[in-house]
Amino acid sequence: MKTILNKFQTTMMLLISAILIVSCESEMEEGLVTNVSVNVSSFKVNGIAGEIDNQNDKITVTLPYGTAVNAITPTIEIPQGAVISPASGTVQNFSQPIKYRVKNGNIYKDYQVTVQAQAPIISFKINGLSATINHSSKTISLTMPEGTNLTALQPVIEMATGVNINPASGTTINFSSPVQFTVSNANLTEIYTAKVTTPVSGPTVAFLGTASTRTGLTNPDEIAASDWLFGKYSGAVYVSMDDISNGTANLTGIDVLWWHFDSATALPNDALNANVTSKIKTYLNASGNILLTGFAAQYVDALGIVPSGKGPNNVFGDFLPNGFVDANNDWGISFKGNETHPVFDGLQTYESGKANFLQKGTFRLNHTAWWFLPDWGGYVNGAGWRTQTGGNNLASEAWDNTLDGRVAVAEFPGGTANKKCITISMGAYDWYNETSNGTPSQPNGFLDNIKKITENSLNYLVTN
Repeated sequence: MKTILNKFQTTMMLLISAILIVSCESEMEEGLVTNVSVNVSSFKVNGIAGEIDNQNDKITVTLPYGTAVNAITPTIEIPQGAVISPASGTVQNFSQPIKYRVKNGNIYKDYQVTVQAQAPIISFKINGLSATINHSSKTISLTMPEGTNLTALQPVIEMATGVNINPASGTTINFSSPVQFTVSNANLTEIYTAKVTTPVSGPTVAFLGTASTRTGLTNPDEIAASDWLFGKYSGAVYVSMDDISNGTANLTGIDVLWWHFDSATALPNDALNANVTSKIKTYLNASGNILLTGFAAQYVDALGIVPSGKGPNNVFGDFLPNGFVDANNDWGISFKGNETHPVFDGLQTYESGKANFLQKGTFRLNHTAWWFLPDWGGYVNGAGWRTQTGGNNLASEAWDNTLDGRVAVAEFPGGTANKKCITISMGAYDWYNETSNGTPSQPNGFLDNIKKITENSLNYLVTN
C-alpha cells in the first residue's frame, strides 16, 4: 500500500510540475511583442527624403553638391511605439555611414545610413564617348580613337542641378595638354583636370575571351577591361578560345596574351580544351607571354606554368544580385620588399609598398583566385610557396608586410619552358562598378591603380 501511495504522489508531483512549466511558458509567450513594425517610414535631411531600402536595411540620402555632411540633423519617422537610436533630431557626422537601430517591442532592425553630397559632374562625353570621372582625385580621363585631332574637341558635359562648369559644355577646347575645369555652385568651387589622349603605340596585346568577338562579351568587368585595353594600345586585338582551337588565330607576332575572366569561379571548358592549352603552351615555349587576371589566374595549372595541383587554392566571390559594400575599408595590396619592381611603378600609394585598388563605399563582388599560404596547400609561408611553385610572390593583402599570408600578385619568370607569366587575382582588382539593386554605388576612386598595374604588367612581360 505504501508503495502504491508513493507512486501516486510522485505522479501527481510530475503532473503539477508539467502544468507549472506550461503555464510559465504561456506567460512568457504572452509577454513577447513581435507583431509590430520596425521599418523606418521617413528619413529626411534638410527636407530631402532619403531612399529607404527595407529589404537590405539601408537608407541613402543625396544632398546638393557642396553640402557639408559633418553636422547633419536628420528628421526620422518611425512606427508608433517604436524608438530609434540615435534619435531623430540628433546631430551626426556622416563622413562615414552610421548605424541606426529601430526597436519596437521585442524586435529590432539595424539600418546603415549614408548621407552624401551629389557629385557635380554627371557625365563628360566627346563624340559620344564617355570619360572616366574620378571625384576623389578631381580628374577626368578619356581616350579617343587613334588619329583623333585633340586640338579642337567639344565636350558635352552634364552637370548636377544648380552646378556650373567653366569652360562650358559645347565649348571648342584644345586637349593636346590637360585642361582645367572650374566647377562651382553657391557653396563650393573646385578644379577638375581633364586629360584626353589617343592610343599609344605599344606591345601587341591579344585580349582572350570565350565570346566569338569582342562585341559578344557579356560580363561587365571583362568588357570594361577590354575597352580600356583597346583605348590604350593601338596594337590591341581580340582572340577567342575557339579561334585558337580551330587555328584561325595566328599567335605569331603577339607580344602578350591577356585573359581577364570574371564570369564564373570555374574556368570554362573552352579554355580547358586540350587543343587550346596545347597551342598556348606552344606559344609560351616560343618566348610568348601571358597575363592572367581575376579567375583566369587558375589557368597557370592547365598551362603547366606551375606544377600540377599548385594553382590558386582559394577561389571565391559573389555574383549578382549578391555582393556588398564595405563602408569602412579601402581594399588594397602590400608589396613590401618589392617596391622597386616595375609592376608597381607609378602606383598611387598610401605608404611605401602599399596601394589601394578598391575604395570604401564602392559595391564589390570580391572575385578572388589567389593562394592562401599559412594553413592550406602545405606552403606555410612565402618561401615555401616560391619553392613549390617556382614563382615570385610579389604582393599580398594590405596587412601582410612579410607577404607570408596570401599571394595576390605573382610572376613566373622561369621553368623548364622559360614561360613568362603574371597573375593578378585579388578581390580588389575590379574593373566595373556594378550597381546594388539597380542603384550605382560610389565610383571607385582607385581605378587608376588597376589600370596602372595592368599597363605595367603588360609592358614588363614584353621587356623582360
